[in-house]
Amino acid sequence: MEREIIKGKLRDVFISVLEHENFQMTDELKAGDVEGWNSLAQAMIVTAIESEFGIKLKLRDLNNWKDLGCLITILEAKLKDETHI
Repeated sequence: MEREIIKGKLRDVFISVLEHENFQMTDELKAGDVEGWNSLAQAMIVTAIESEFGIKLKLRDLNNWKDLGCLITILEAKLKDETHI
Protein backbone atom coordinates (compact mmCIF):
# COMPACT_ATOMS: atom_id res chain seq x y z
CA MET A 1 0.00 0.00 0.00
CA GLU A 2 1.31 3.42 -0.92
CA ARG A 3 2.55 5.75 1.78
CA GLU A 4 0.00 8.49 0.92
CA ILE A 5 -2.89 6.02 1.11
CA ILE A 6 -1.68 4.85 4.52
CA LYS A 7 -1.37 8.48 5.65
CA GLY A 8 -4.92 9.22 4.51
CA LYS A 9 -6.33 6.23 6.37
CA LEU A 10 -4.38 7.21 9.48
CA ARG A 11 -5.78 10.73 9.27
CA ASP A 12 -9.29 9.26 9.27
CA VAL A 13 -8.41 7.11 12.31
CA PHE A 14 -6.97 10.08 14.22
CA ILE A 15 -9.96 12.30 13.41
CA SER A 16 -12.37 9.56 14.49
CA VAL A 17 -10.60 8.88 17.80
CA LEU A 18 -9.62 12.45 18.68
CA GLU A 19 -12.87 13.96 17.38
CA HIS A 20 -11.15 16.91 15.73
CA GLU A 21 -8.78 17.60 12.86
CA ASN A 22 -6.67 20.39 14.34
CA PHE A 23 -3.36 18.88 13.22
CA GLN A 24 -1.21 18.51 10.13
CA MET A 25 -0.27 15.02 8.95
CA THR A 26 3.49 15.46 8.72
CA ASP A 27 6.10 12.74 9.21
CA GLU A 28 7.26 14.62 12.33
CA LEU A 29 3.81 14.59 14.00
CA LYS A 30 3.93 13.32 17.60
CA ALA A 31 1.30 12.80 20.26
CA GLY A 32 2.46 15.89 22.15
CA ASP A 33 1.68 18.02 19.10
CA VAL A 34 -2.02 17.13 19.07
CA GLU A 35 -4.69 18.27 21.52
CA GLY A 36 -6.33 15.31 23.24
CA TRP A 37 -3.76 12.73 22.19
CA ASN A 38 -3.10 11.29 25.63
CA SER A 39 -2.40 7.72 26.79
CA LEU A 40 -6.06 6.68 26.56
CA ALA A 41 -6.37 8.14 23.07
CA GLN A 42 -3.12 6.35 22.14
CA ALA A 43 -4.62 2.98 23.12
CA MET A 44 -7.77 3.77 21.14
CA ILE A 45 -5.69 4.85 18.12
CA VAL A 46 -3.69 1.60 18.22
CA THR A 47 -6.90 -0.45 18.33
CA ALA A 48 -8.42 1.55 15.48
CA ILE A 49 -5.25 1.21 13.37
CA GLU A 50 -5.23 -2.56 13.88
CA SER A 51 -8.87 -2.72 12.82
CA GLU A 52 -8.49 -0.37 9.83
CA PHE A 53 -5.45 -2.15 8.40
CA GLY A 54 -6.27 -5.71 9.51
CA ILE A 55 -2.97 -6.08 11.37
CA LYS A 56 -1.71 -6.67 14.89
CA LEU A 57 0.87 -4.24 16.25
CA LYS A 58 3.44 -5.83 18.54
CA LEU A 59 5.10 -4.17 21.51
CA ARG A 60 8.25 -3.83 19.40
CA ASP A 61 6.24 -1.87 16.81
CA LEU A 62 4.82 0.43 19.46
CA ASN A 63 8.27 1.04 20.94
CA ASN A 64 9.58 2.00 17.48
CA TRP A 65 6.70 4.44 16.89
CA LYS A 66 8.42 7.79 17.51
CA ASP A 67 6.38 9.93 15.11
CA LEU A 68 3.95 9.60 12.22
CA GLY A 69 6.73 8.86 9.73
CA CYS A 70 7.92 5.92 11.84
CA LEU A 71 4.35 4.63 12.16
CA ILE A 72 3.84 4.73 8.40
CA THR A 73 7.12 2.84 7.86
CA ILE A 74 6.00 0.21 10.40
CA LEU A 75 2.64 -0.15 8.65
CA GLU A 76 4.28 -0.40 5.22
CA ALA A 77 6.41 -3.29 6.47
CA LYS A 78 3.45 -5.02 8.15
CA LEU A 79 1.27 -4.69 5.06
CA LYS A 80 4.00 -6.26 2.89
CA ASP A 81 3.99 -9.28 5.19
CA GLU A 82 1.09 -11.45 4.08
CA THR A 83 0.59 -12.90 7.56
CA HIS A 84 0.22 -9.39 9.08
CA ILE A 85 1.32 -10.80 12.43
